[in-house]
Amino acid sequence: MTTLLRETHLAPPDLLPSAVQDAARYLGAQTTVYLADYSQSVLVPMPVGPETAPVLPIDSTLAGRAYRMLTVQSAEAAEEPHLWMPIIDGVERLGVLKLVVRDPADLTDPAFQKRCWWFTHYLGHMISIVDAFGDAVDKVRRQRPRSVSAELIWQLLPPLTAGTDKVLVSGKLEPSSTVGGDVFDYALSDDTARFAILDATGHDLRSGLAAATALAAYRNSRRQGRGLFDQTEAIHRAVRDEFAGRMYASGIVGQLDLRSGLLQYLSAGHPPPLLLRGGKVVKTLSGGHRPLLGLDTGSVEIAEESLEPGDVIALYTDGVTEARDPEQQFFGIDRLVDFLEREAAQGTPLPETVRRVCRRIMEYQNGVLQDDATVLLLHWTTTGQELLDPTI
Repeated sequence: MTTLLRETHLAPPDLLPSAVQDAARYLGAQTTVYLADYSQSVLVPMPVGPETAPVLPIDSTLAGRAYRMLTVQSAEAAEEPHLWMPIIDGVERLGVLKLVVRDPADLTDPAFQKRCWWFTHYLGHMISIVDAFGDAVDKVRRQRPRSVSAELIWQLLPPLTAGTDKVLVSGKLEPSSTVGGDVFDYALSDDTARFAILDATGHDLRSGLAAATALAAYRNSRRQGRGLFDQTEAIHRAVRDEFAGRMYASGIVGQLDLRSGLLQYLSAGHPPPLLLRGGKVVKTLSGGHRPLLGLDTGSVEIAEESLEPGDVIALYTDGVTEARDPEQQFFGIDRLVDFLEREAAQGTPLPETVRRVCRRIMEYQNGVLQDDATVLLLHWTTTGQELLDPTI
């Protein structure tokens, strides 16, 4: 790790793979860095020199399994014995690191695997850092052209997955290359998880501008210490004043007390969240109504719900339930509920559940969405974090 730190101190992002190779020699391994593309369907190698390794599907390869389930995978019988080590930054999955070893015995050596784990975890932090001041990481992950609206939204999003010792949150937008008016945000502290999901009307750059305006207003109000009512009103006023009735947004703004489990939320013309308890959807959270953001309204009441440890709140935009197959049949709430319950029964890690939901929505519409589809899961837990710690 010292070598990696030294070689990346003043290096541009595109030299990161070479620095990783140099540092990995002290582990007795050769490396290839693979990053997940933005749609989280393939693992793409970061280039070192003119030759590049092949792109690997996430759903059907050993490397993909390491990424999906955050477990170390070994290929002992391969021509080049190697490990696939998940690359994470905190609890956010970024890709996998292939480590080809000289001695096959290293593959089953716990001490060697532990050193590789620390090395790879540190690499995850470095990837996030260098991504902020160059385009090399983005060029690898961007496997499709991106619309201007999607470019705007992606630059505003928080990490897709984050967590503390009390809560986990994970979200995803589809399609990643042309997303228009969907956006989400969150802020985690020791005692509170604050969150919002917003969906501006339309599907073009104006939608992206309205979503960006709504998000900026939400963050500004939240960071000033305002409560849910004032946060929602700030979004409403920003959309109303900037777009003068030409654009509106639906949304849910909420907060969870991580000590008591008290959930408070406001819903502005948005699909109601689902409450999962014990792996089953036990309730639809249908309180706290107000009209669309951008439309003036009268009194608004904040809804409350008491959660139990282990509960998951599932938020989504109408692009999920209103996704249509070739026969024009909606995906619907029942399919979403069934999917979430099956993934919970399998013990699927939270970010992988989100990825699979979005993949299912894309497949349901043969890869072409009529509307943006966004999912955001919030898990009040002290044990779910274990699934996001790569298993050695």
